Amino acid sequence: MRKLLDRREFVKKSLASGMAVGLLGGVSMQSLFAQNAALKLGLVTYQWGKDMTLPELIAACEKTGYGAVELRTEHAHGVEVNLSKKERNEVKKRFRDSPVTCLGYGSNYEYHSPDPAVLKRNIEGTKEYIKLCKDIGATGIKVKPNTLPEGVPREKTIAQIASSFNEVGKFAKNHGQLVRVEVHGRITQELPVMKEIFDQVTEKNVVICWNSNDTDLKEPGLEANFNMVKQWIGDTTHCRAFSETDYPFQDLFRLLNGANYQGWILLEAHSNPADKIAAMQKEKQLFDQMVSKL
Repeated sequence: MRKLLDRREFVKKSLASGMAVGLLGGVSMQSLFAQNAALKLGLVTYQWGKDMTLPELIAACEKTGYGAVELRTEHAHGVEVNLSKKERNEVKKRFRDSPVTCLGYGSNYEYHSPDPAVLKRNIEGTKEYIKLCKDIGATGIKVKPNTLPEGVPREKTIAQIASSFNEVGKFAKNHGQLVRVEVHGRITQELPVMKEIFDQVTEKNVVICWNSNDTDLKEPGLEANFNMVKQWIGDTTHCRAFSETDYPFQDLFRLLNGANYQGWILLEAHSNPADKIAAMQKEKQLFDQMVSKL
């Protein structure tokens, strides 16, 4: 129980820090009230925002009522580690002057490789982007497990992934950042496997980013699988477009609400509509309808 309370307290402090940044940017009380709701809608640049420049992305979120964004790697926003100190400050200022929160960076770093050189590159790359997240005023980095390699004992890879999370977690803690672990990958997206990994995670700023996978619904069912890992769930949840899947989002929102979740629901749509603004507005309406039923 103490571990659960410590982890949630760290996440709450991180959220409070992000709110302080928003206050410095002159955000209206109405916007702050909306962002302080239990479930808040944001965007992952995955598909719908991948071709938007940073000003276009912020403007789109402002227009459609999305309160936060996770910047996925190698997208048109151009927020990468090659930015100078001045350019990083400019990114920070853009978000500070907007009601849109920069949650951080959605990386592809993973830690399952049996090759020590590959593992080291992923760990060191993660640390560089953690520095970037701090510099742009964000609160964390998204990473992932991606598989359990064949020919390697399962227990060895699970221990290696957990150890890597602990290493980058300690580094991130020194920079005031969360490490958000996306429930992702062949085998590793299974919730029992995520539990095996997190049973060995000791750093309280390493948290789970729920990813709304079909495997969440496998026996013994969504609620039991959610409860299996809920003590580690952080402040971000990825969702496909509500209109494009039959995933039981209303049930998920009920579970999150019941677990006192104080974070973001981030739209990670897989489609490519011509009118991104209209599509975002449609999903916002569906989100608001589900939240109103809680």
